[in-house]
Amino acid sequence: MSSSSTGDGDDQFTVANGPDRPYVESPIIMATVRIVAPFVFTLGAFVMFHGADSAGGGFQGGVIVGTAILMIAIAFGVGPTRDWLSASMITVLVVFGVALFMGIGLAAVASGGAFLEYTAIPVAHSSKYGIELVEVGIGVIVSVTVVGLFFALAAGHSNEDDEEVEE
Repeated sequence: MSSSSTGDGDDQFTVANGPDRPYVESPIIMATVRIVAPFVFTLGAFVMFHGADSAGGGFQGGVIVGTAILMIAIAFGVGPTRDWLSASMITVLVVFGVALFMGIGLAAVASGGAFLEYTAIPVAHSSKYGIELVEVGIGVIVSVTVVGLFFALAAGHSNEDDEEVEE
């Protein structure tokens, strides 16, 4: 990597093969991610499901699951991962997570309790199942948010937007 300075104070960084060098696949990184990603995803699901009984929960598990998807994106390319997990799929997952969270809370209200008062729901062990479902909803929302923010940052911004503001 080399650096050159322009007169306006902006440094220009280029990679050895040029600034538009395409993504280079590393067989070592790809093989490692193929092996590690399922375990990281499983750990995230475990932390998500056992948040009511032990350390962890929806937020921590969601971040771990989101990180597993980011590993896949870094190893196999952001473009193919974005094609696999499209914007519409991200939207559906966020809506699912919010609906799951709201559904459990409103089920308690409909059963005569307060919002998220799990014991008001007339199901055996409703507190345990209610907490677990809320944790899953939160985990889905957090993981998809992490992935969506990553995709937004990876997309960057165009200089055309800056030129319009300056004019």
